[in-house]
Amino acid sequence: MALEKPLWQWSARDITHGIGMGKVTAVQVTEAALSRMQDVNPGLNAVVENLADQALSEAAALDAADGPRGPLHGVPVTIKVNVDQKGLATTNGVAAFAQNIAPDDAPVVKNLKKAGAIIIGRTNTSEFSFRADTENALHGRTYNPWGKHISAGGSSGGAGSAVMAGIGTLAHGNDIGGSLRFPASANGAVTVKPGLGRVPAWNPSQKAERGMLAQSMSVQGLIARSAADLQTSMPALIAGDPHDPFHVPLPWRGADIAGPIRVAFTKSDFGFGMHPDVTTALEAAAAALSDAGYAVEEVEPPLAQETGDVGYRTLLSEVHTLMGPDLRQHGSGDINSIFDEYHRQFPLFHGAEQVKMLAKRTYYAREWSLFLEDYPLVLTPFLLQPFFSAGHDLQGAEGVRDALGHSYWSFAMNFVGLPAGNIPTHIADLPQGPQPIGVQIAGRRWREDLILDAMEAIEARIPPVCTKLWTHMEA
Repeated sequence: MALEKPLWQWSARDITHGIGMGKVTAVQVTEAALSRMQDVNPGLNAVVENLADQALSEAAALDAADGPRGPLHGVPVTIKVNVDQKGLATTNGVAAFAQNIAPDDAPVVKNLKKAGAIIIGRTNTSEFSFRADTENALHGRTYNPWGKHISAGGSSGGAGSAVMAGIGTLAHGNDIGGSLRFPASANGAVTVKPGLGRVPAWNPSQKAERGMLAQSMSVQGLIARSAADLQTSMPALIAGDPHDPFHVPLPWRGADIAGPIRVAFTKSDFGFGMHPDVTTALEAAAAALSDAGYAVEEVEPPLAQETGDVGYRTLLSEVHTLMGPDLRQHGSGDINSIFDEYHRQFPLFHGAEQVKMLAKRTYYAREWSLFLEDYPLVLTPFLLQPFFSAGHDLQGAEGVRDALGHSYWSFAMNFVGLPAGNIPTHIADLPQGPQPIGVQIAGRRWREDLILDAMEAIEARIPPVCTKLWTHMEA
């Protein structure tokens, strides 16, 4: 029972039910989350701005309110430092942006507050939020609660580390090429990258509009310890905001699908080779889904590597044009050397070629849409090897390739705007230490609910890894 566990271990459902039944108060839950932060964050540097006073004030107001504010009443959350929170700096992990004070909350922050969530702190990101590891000169390095032998992932590394260590029940993050799913994979968390237009996005502090491809590929989301908590929280996140004119106002749950849901299962490694522990994780997920009544079939999705390759090259070409001057002026030598290697491994498109690739995006999206008519869900690898060590992407061509260069299963989902989740299904016992291994489940457009249903079915057979992590942290 939830009452037998420390409050910082409670799920979102436990918290809202406990507060509703009068067993605990929002202040007690918040105090427990802040105490956990005080205990473990010094060794992790996941939260880089502590909002304890504000959080306790908000919790007291919730306790004094006449009834629950919303479906996340009293649930402690963290916000990534690349999203606006009124009166606080949106640094994006860059020292030059340390005084970029937000004039108002971003829509995702407003939606969480409206739902009754309590923001306890802001989490670290990689420099310019564009790296699969989390370190920057302004806030320092974030560490993985499983140990320093594993990177915390990026760019939402602070979010992934925090939520798995018990600092907050939910962690906000975002994803343009894998920045929700990389940290989830690294830390053993669960996430679903929403599809294009699902969660409203806009930063009131921004000085100019983002590039069109960045608008089309970047999404806001949450990292949690279980799929169940995402089912509880994601419906609140999708509430519309007129600042995002391309938000899609659809209900959270779509139409039921008759018969057993078909799942396309692939072990394609694109010639890079797959570690045995990744194979074990994939097969465990496939077996769990089959046991739950899903029709799992080994079949290859269309143009997966090409979709990912063209998608990432096209994004990098846009970033080079629009962000390149800021990267050179304000970025560290490390981030610039990483980008130089990105460009070697993913050559930029120029001029008319870039425009043609942007147009071809619709072709890839159509092919995937047709495939998903037959297979509403797709079970794929995420990373092909266990997660890399901290700073590995600074080790030249091999490091970048290990960190991002073979991540076509990640890039493809962003390029075509499809939802895709990550869930751990295996803990590898490696010489350097234990390590969670995650798999990816992608799905039909705007059917994040189908993905989370499948993840909950897996969790019923393969429990979340957080309990093992907490035992490991105490050892």
